[in-house]
Amino acid sequence: MSRPTGWHFLQLPGPTNVPQRVSEAMARPIEDHRGPDFPELTRTCVEGLERVFQTDQTVLMYPASGSGAWEAALVNTLSPGDHVLMCETGQFGLGWAAVAERFGLRVAMLPGDWRRGADPDGIEAHLRDDAGHEIRAVCVVHNETSTAAVSPIAEIRAAIDRADHPALLMVDVVSSLASIDYQHDTWGVDVAVAGSQKGLMLPAGLAFTAVSARAMAATEHARLPRSYWDWRQMRDKNTDGYFPYTPATSLMYGLREALAMLEEEGLDRVFARHARHGSATRAAVSAWGLELQCTRTEDQSDVLTAVRMPEGHDADAFRSLVLERFNMALGSGLGRVAGRVFRIGHLGDFNDLMLLATLCGVESGLVLAGVPVERGGVEAAMRELEGSGGAWSS
Repeated sequence: MSRPTGWHFLQLPGPTNVPQRVSEAMARPIEDHRGPDFPELTRTCVEGLERVFQTDQTVLMYPASGSGAWEAALVNTLSPGDHVLMCETGQFGLGWAAVAERFGLRVAMLPGDWRRGADPDGIEAHLRDDAGHEIRAVCVVHNETSTAAVSPIAEIRAAIDRADHPALLMVDVVSSLASIDYQHDTWGVDVAVAGSQKGLMLPAGLAFTAVSARAMAATEHARLPRSYWDWRQMRDKNTDGYFPYTPATSLMYGLREALAMLEEEGLDRVFARHARHGSATRAAVSAWGLELQCTRTEDQSDVLTAVRMPEGHDADAFRSLVLERFNMALGSGLGRVAGRVFRIGHLGDFNDLMLLATLCGVESGLVLAGVPVERGGVEAAMRELEGSGGAWSS
């Protein structure tokens, strides 16, 4: 096989492209993580994460993937046999539920069709039926990466409050943090879990957790086994700028730089940029005559776009062709939509021209794969971008 030339387009919904500034920051010599200068790095990272989570409460950082933060959220707040309410918005909602079941928690799943976000009314009804308050936590994926559906977290918090239910609200923000608006304190979330390889523009390897005072209090009574994931020892060590075990130092250098880049752009502009790219991508899909996986406009993600293939056409065969011909990686369909859906990631360190090049590769690939589409998706995206202003517009 000959060597592919040019730039590899990594258009997954994570991991995302790592900016040169971040790569260079990670390339510096390793520092003593117990030395006198290390706490400054820890504090800078934690304070920056607090601004991204939009919280004044505890933020913790682990050497792990987002799946580790899933586990930490459960074991620090719950006990064997506790009931949790999960929402089937896609593969990652099911994945978090599977972790809970492996720990002996009793999972009630609100069923979904994988084409929309979580239903606040359904959550409220389920909690009203729980007169004995056996449900200890409601777990929701904010941005369901397998379906490109966003769940309305503020509305879910309001639904829990209307039901007058004491359950903790836990939210997976792995693919939404630093890409679309997430307000930990204002929305009344108790536990939010995230990873480094999406909007924070890093390689995988860091997991983040924002914890409310109520959730931190729950850890004193939780009886699920924990050691590595114990919030208390991490919080206590972080107070002095250190860690209870060896941290991912190189990734933390990169995180510090990524947080600086986000602040230079401004979170509002980061969110607006993602909104423009989401809208432009959906315009392209509409022009092609293809169908979005997420059916409701209000639920459609600005982080990625999941596209359904017409009957008789295999999404994975199409993705393989695009990789071979254009050196571009698109996201696969997961779980029940495997082979039926391909996913276009448009998050992280990304701009208009990168998006248009991506859509050009998708459109050409669809034609080459014999998929019955109308041409003009790239032009539709261009018109959408031109009409919404440039990347630096106010």
